[in-house]
Amino acid sequence: MKHFIVEIIYQAPIEKIEEIKPRHRVFLKTGYEKGFILMSGPQVPRIGGLIVARSNSMEELAKFLSDDPYQVERVAHYQFIEFNPVNRQEFMNEWLGEE
Repeated sequence: MKHFIVEIIYQAPIEKIEEIKPRHRVFLKTGYEKGFILMSGPQVPRIGGLIVARSNSMEELAKFLSDDPYQVERVAHYQFIEFNPVNRQEFMNEWLGEE
């Protein structure tokens, strides 16, 4: 598995983001259920959000996230940063596939 930080950058007024946010969070729940997403949440201040994710490839993750209502409605841009989590808390080993 490859690991990613996904930065969500809002490109619409926060009022439009708030309108779509409930559908976005329902969509993200499917990512948790499929094992793609470890954590997610808004940036502070509210200029976007972050997702910590894993996938077989960046393309696979990008394809999954292309159905996110924020992307479907074209209110946010997604930037993918691949990283190698060589250091971590032990409780992360199972999620990373390294027991």
